[in-house]
Amino acid sequence: MRSQFGGNLFAMVDPFWMLLLMHRLGNDYQVWDKAGVIDFVAPGRDDVYAHFKLEQVVVDELRAAASGGQKVLRWFETEVKTAAGEVIAIVRKQVCVRLKHEAR
Repeated sequence: MRSQFGGNLFAMVDPFWMLLLMHRLGNDYQVWDKAGVIDFVAPGRDDVYAHFKLEQVVVDELRAAASGGQKVLRWFETEVKTAAGEVIAIVRKQVCVRLKHEAR
């Protein structure tokens, strides 16, 4: 097909929202990947890149929502682009956050 393989596009962004949240929330929280969806927009014939930015307001919202020990689900979206900025795929990941029992 002479384009980036879809499984590789998904794999290149797969763990990062979970890892970012684990790092920013700290050891008092359990963080899991719950679901993932990829939308192939255009063939990726060049090198591709993804940028992740986890805003502090999102971290604060998740902490507040999980403060009672309940499970909190949140979707995050990442565009996979060429160096020229052409979007070739959009990946959505759903992450589950919960305050650990010991931390309550």
